[in-house]
Amino acid sequence: MAKKRPQTKAGRPQLTDGEVPVVGAREPCPCGSGRRYKACHGRAAAHAVTELVQRPFEGLPGEGDWVALRELVPAATVELTLKAGLPEGVPSVVLATVLPMAWPALRRDDGSVLLGLQNDTPSGDISRDLADTLQRALEAEPGTPVQARRAPADGPRMQDLLDPEGAFEPVVHSGFEFWVPDPQNAAPEVAASLERANAAAIPTVKLTGVDCAYWCETPDKNHLRWVMPHPEERLLDALARLHAAGSSSLGEGTRLVGSFRAHGLTVPVWDLPSAITADDVEKPAAEFAERLATALASDAPLTADERRARGGLTNRQVTLS
Repeated sequence: MAKKRPQTKAGRPQLTDGEVPVVGAREPCPCGSGRRYKACHGRAAAHAVTELVQRPFEGLPGEGDWVALRELVPAATVELTLKAGLPEGVPSVVLATVLPMAWPALRRDDGSVLLGLQNDTPSGDISRDLADTLQRALEAEPGTPVQARRAPADGPRMQDLLDPEGAFEPVVHSGFEFWVPDPQNAAPEVAASLERANAAAIPTVKLTGVDCAYWCETPDKNHLRWVMPHPEERLLDALARLHAAGSSSLGEGTRLVGSFRAHGLTVPVWDLPSAITADDVEKPAAEFAERLATALASDAPLTADERRARGGLTNRQVTLS
């Protein structure tokens, strides 16, 4: 059997990590090691891309609303304020819960940008993926969608692109008419698509008296889903104190039934009778916020009843992300 010719170090290109270009995962690494890129210099890049960021929206204005729009709200939009201002030819940048055909982003005919939030992302950092999509949308030709791709591991995040002092004010819609500039005169196939999307949307209303709380209507009962910024363990203790004291409800017929865990934040959920509207729950929610603030301030050990209540809440917790 013929022997393989030994490779000498002198014959390999001597590249530093910063000079090694990105190639296909199965291609030879450009550093000359003889190994595939994924097993050599691509290993660190792959880890950076796939590592899960537990709170991708931390540090952004309205973190709780980002979580709600990503996981809970069917149809909503928010006008975004960029640190560097709007580029020439881009009249506005709007975050949308979802776009037609699940596009990651769309550059409209007038140059404005719609950025979709409820999309599968190829990495573990939603913020970095969104920032990459936004940057490409700002440079796309008007009238074209932006396709998904893996964001560079060292690319910017939304925290780098958005003005930290900019307002984040979601507008919840009853349907997806914001997809098209003139829905009344949309083409038949577009109108049919809108009709199907609207029929599947759960009616949702954002409360005005407290932050990041959303009422929604389902066939059997209504719900209030409230994204809260407090540390999870402290929040669960506080909710357990209120639950054990019989003061965790939002009025007659309502019940705290559990919580979601989404993008590093906790989302308590209440069942509401179908007769209770968003307006009806505004005052009880504000009163609950006051009770919760008092419970959060307590450092006393949980009583036996409070520990049982906490166990029940924990058992009914569901992780969305």
